[in-house]
Amino acid sequence: MIMARPLRADPRKGSPMKLRNTTILAVCGLMALGACADPNTGTGVGGLSRTQQGAIAGAATGAILGAARDDDSNNEGRDAARGAIVGGIVGAVAGNILDRQARDLQQSISNPNVQVVNRGDYLQVVLPEGILFATGSAAVSGVAQQDLYAVARNLNQYPNSVVQVVGHTDSTGTQAINQDLSQRRAQSVAGILAAAGVAQNRLSATGVAASQPVASNDTAAGRAQNRRVEILIRPTR
Repeated sequence: MIMARPLRADPRKGSPMKLRNTTILAVCGLMALGACADPNTGTGVGGLSRTQQGAIAGAATGAILGAARDDDSNNEGRDAARGAIVGGIVGAVAGNILDRQARDLQQSISNPNVQVVNRGDYLQVVLPEGILFATGSAAVSGVAQQDLYAVARNLNQYPNSVVQVVGHTDSTGTQAINQDLSQRRAQSVAGILAAAGVAQNRLSATGVAASQPVASNDTAAGRAQNRRVEILIRPTR
């Protein structure tokens, strides 16, 4: 009879103990970095600032990559800890920049109906139709142009990003009409940003008609919320 031989753990592979140690070290890195976060930045999920959230995400990613790239198979915990610290610092810097840009942007816009939302990895500027366009028109009003110039100045102050302008409509009317209107409106807003000095290679304009509602199209109030242009600012580094 041939006896089955017990399988031995490959010493080159991470053991449960190593993985547990990696997790502990990563958490320690997160706690240390969280204690150093700037208390003056905006808060996000769970009361954490975007800086803290960036540090947490970066530290976790750094810990995993540090352990995975361990070349000598003997210092996985050390490499994970180093990865957590470096990743956390990078994440915190990126989060802090978005916090500052969002704050500066909100302060520079005069119309209180314009929303600036920090989504964690990008900024979303929401401009309702009522402050931009007349009904059925893609011509930006003179008052709204001033706020778009303020957005452009902010984009030039923080140049490491790409900017997507997205036009939205409600569901009233045909798909073809809504698609054309949303595209022309997005292009109008992007054109003003370009005229104000934002580099063309950073800008794109897209119309999505009524495909991305934020409220019910069954009510007048809901339809008004859906008619909007959004400026999405995504950091490139």
